[in-house]
Amino acid sequence: MKLAGLVEYDGARFAGWAAQPETRTVEGELSKALGTVLRRPVKLAVAGRTDAGVHASGQVVSFETETDLSPSLVAYKATAVLPEDVALRRCVAVPDGFDARRDAKSRGYEYRMVNDEIRSPLMRQRAAYEPRGMDFGLLVGAGEMVRGVHDFSAFTPSKGYHVRFERVVTESGWAREGDLLVYRISADSFLYGMVRTLVGTMQEVALGRREPEGFEALLSGGRRTEAGPAAPAKGLTLTSVGYGGDLWR
Repeated sequence: MKLAGLVEYDGARFAGWAAQPETRTVEGELSKALGTVLRRPVKLAVAGRTDAGVHASGQVVSFETETDLSPSLVAYKATAVLPEDVALRRCVAVPDGFDARRDAKSRGYEYRMVNDEIRSPLMRQRAAYEPRGMDFGLLVGAGEMVRGVHDFSAFTPSKGYHVRFERVVTESGWAREGDLLVYRISADSFLYGMVRTLVGTMQEVALGRREPEGFEALLSGGRRTEAGPAAPAKGLTLTSVGYGGDLWR
């Protein structure tokens, strides 16, 4: 049967999602755990490959297997043998043709940044740290500019594997929770490194190092060298993948 799983992980000690020889990855650990529980190799399809240090609360995988175990028991048993920084939070049966990546309609990310003179030990692995004062109004304005249909070629490596750089962004906004700044963005899909580079470039706007008009111009295309640096991976979390309905019901 075909199963879909909701995967949560703390990316701090992983070299990203994709399996690599002699390297600790989320895919490697999850495939090994499922192979142990199901007593056969498992090939995973994933909604989005995350980089080293990036976290997930809403990652989705799909895979085929032959088992008498219920989907919920697969999730329970796999999580029991997984290391403490990754879990298969949910598992459900899906139609045979379902593919976690191909069938995804949208994806959502959250970026967290502590903006205070004093660093936060509790946030050291889950949020970036910016001690300099930032103009929150400029940050909010830049986030609003990102909503809509844009060419994001300036926000991904120029030698990447993408051939289409236009994306439809349905949500893009900053919120303040004390000294924690949270950026939330949802789109039909994302380019490699897009969210972190957007955050790094918006951060330059908020620090007064880049004019808002210059940032807006980059949303119509441009070279990667014209945008700002990518923000640290530890602040980024994949929070949701949309499939046009509640998959977990």
